[in-house]
Amino acid sequence: MAGVRAIDYFTKGFPPIAGVKWFNLSVLVITPALSLYGLFRVPILSNTVIWTTVYYIFSMLGITAGELQDTARSTFIQTFPGTGYHRLWSHRSYVASYPLQVFLVLAGASAVQGSCYWWARRHRSHHRHTDTDLDPYNSERGLLWTHIGWVIFDTDLRPGPADVSDLKSDPLVQWQHRWYFVILTIVGYVLPMSIPGLLYGDWRGGFFFVGALRMTACHHSTFCINSIAHYFGSTPYDDEHSPRDHLISAILTMGEGYHNFHHQFPMDYRNAFRWWQYDPTKWFIALCQLVGLASHLRVFPSNEIEKSALTMKLKALKHVQDSITWPVPPEQLPVVTWESFQEESKSRTLLLVSGFIHDVSLFLDHHPGGRTLLARNSGKDMTPSFFGGIYSHSHAAHNLLAMMRVGILAGGVEMPAEHIVPPSQLLVISATNQETPNPRAPSPT
Repeated sequence: MAGVRAIDYFTKGFPPIAGVKWFNLSVLVITPALSLYGLFRVPILSNTVIWTTVYYIFSMLGITAGELQDTARSTFIQTFPGTGYHRLWSHRSYVASYPLQVFLVLAGASAVQGSCYWWARRHRSHHRHTDTDLDPYNSERGLLWTHIGWVIFDTDLRPGPADVSDLKSDPLVQWQHRWYFVILTIVGYVLPMSIPGLLYGDWRGGFFFVGALRMTACHHSTFCINSIAHYFGSTPYDDEHSPRDHLISAILTMGEGYHNFHHQFPMDYRNAFRWWQYDPTKWFIALCQLVGLASHLRVFPSNEIEKSALTMKLKALKHVQDSITWPVPPEQLPVVTWESFQEESKSRTLLLVSGFIHDVSLFLDHHPGGRTLLARNSGKDMTPSFFGGIYSHSHAAHNLLAMMRVGILAGGVEMPAEHIVPPSQLLVISATNQETPNPRAPSPT
């Protein structure tokens, strides 16, 4: 029963399953099984470790450096028909020279994750229909579905519509699509195994490590872009949809982990906007530009990026602001005559400061200057004294005093504008007319 409950928990949100994609399942089971066998039974040579790492980077660059997206389509695309799976073919975020296109199309095939045409078609649907049933890896269906479920199960779901006319007319993309299984056999298995085998005789290490282990790492690193990059991390640019930024995701995916940024600005060749953020794919593309292999690197206007970042910071601060108790707004305070003020000040300690009547009775024993100073001035205008005549009170004192307001004196007493609004409310964040205003956070005006 516990096993059934665990399965139900992880598959909660799955669509009705119509069948299993046995080829995909076989690859995703046999490849890691071969990797484990190799780790336990095959000697690990330092040269093979280096070659495995190099070939892993090669494969991941083929996926990450080459994507295309409908939102980035424009005359720019038609004029510069460049092609990498993610940032190039799926989003057209830069223009690649033909040698770089060939490099990336072979590198992408070596990761064994489908042809560029197949991959980019689904990724465009993902961006256009994020978090809906038209999204092939809809995050609303759970972490397991987005990571691997959509790859191995047949369902009635189909990717949402996306324009792929440019991919259909791209000779290199179509060549790779037609000959995909031949190409992946060569660059996914034969080549990574042959180099250590021919150079220093480590055929087994080439097969189990450069082939199977590297491929397993590529699969699940890329799957993390669809899964954990939609579940863990922060939303510094927008929180309408599920994508998130997370350093661990970025490390696992060659920089693709800044996914919140990417979904907001998909045409940008960078995933990491800040110079210090980890994004080796961005650095690779910039290096290609430096040596003349890439050009027209697209970046979203910095002003608009900062605007989105500021919006989210203000939203977070608005939550804090709404959790704080603020002074009663002036328009909700009663207007009190001088005579009533004088009469009431005989039974409780009332001070007039900047036209507001404050009841400080409960503060007498907490006043740093002693209770006598307040008590003997009940019923008097203490504005000059409060603002420097006796002591120039701090912003904190001004904020606290505003919480003691009980009325406004009628007529004849001027309220200096700089004294009406407590310092804590000078930068108050106002709700838009689409939001329900918080009665505890009134406008300072």
